[in-house]
Amino acid sequence: MINKLLKSVLDQDTAPVVICDLDDIIVYMNPSAIEHYHKDLTGKSVKDCHPPKANDMIDKVVSWFRESRDNNIMYTFRNDKENKDVYMVALRDEDGTLIGYYEKHEYRNRETSKLYNFS
Repeated sequence: MINKLLKSVLDQDTAPVVICDLDDIIVYMNPSAIEHYHKDLTGKSVKDCHPPKANDMIDKVVSWFRESRDNNIMYTFRNDKENKDVYMVALRDEDGTLIGYYEKHEYRNRETSKLYNFS
């Protein structure tokens, strides 16, 4: 399913990554997502984790993704407490056919690490 290189990229990401198929089944959670949500929900419906209003919005976004190959990212949530924005992102195959979606977290804090800090 996910090749080793891509899986490694996702596993090393410090932001949670949750990938779903078009049946809304979680097919992958990176370690950060498992830690963030306090459990591995792989194999479960993402809709079991959300209230009805959020599930309606998931359906609307997936329908919008289906409307055009140019519809690929939707801003869905702002979390001021964690200083992050959350997006739904379309996943497409080589032909541009929608094959799933994922949840993307973008933190807005300025990086505090030193550049190229090898110590």
